[in-house]
Amino acid sequence: MPLHDERRLFEFLVLEGAQAGLSWITILRKREAYRRAFAGFDPEAVAAFGRRDVTRLLGDAGIVRNRLKIEAAIGNARAFLAVRSEPGGFDAFVWSFVGGAPLQNRWRRPAEVPARTAEAEALSRELKRRGFRFVGPTICYALMQAVGMVNDHVVDCFRHRQLARR
Repeated sequence: MPLHDERRLFEFLVLEGAQAGLSWITILRKREAYRRAFAGFDPEAVAAFGRRDVTRLLGDAGIVRNRLKIEAAIGNARAFLAVRSEPGGFDAFVWSFVGGAPLQNRWRRPAEVPARTAEAEALSRELKRRGFRFVGPTICYALMQAVGMVNDHVVDCFRHRQLARR
């Protein structure tokens, strides 16, 4: 479903970065622990995390204890706040990569759904330019799928029809 809530967009950004190299179900099972560990995905609070917080997070068995991913989440909070301070905020920024409305794909089989697209590659380049990490094109496309920027449900799925009407 199309998502425009900035805190939830930040949540998905953190979770997609944490998922890199892992199965999505692993991260879904850890989602509540991530909410607790990352201050309810409040970007201001996460941006203020320091060395002690990194140490605390590395000891939290409820999340993926990867120093690079944890430090990226904190750095991404700071970069997120910088983008959010621009006209339209992070929401307008990220949705600009699909022209402000979900791209309506017409896949017939799940195997047709790509892992990355030109739009995801452009978003990845711009996020990296702005200092974000763990935002490669595949992660960006997963983010775009998760927040409804693309309708990648196969055409015979009830959800495809619902989202195509929006």
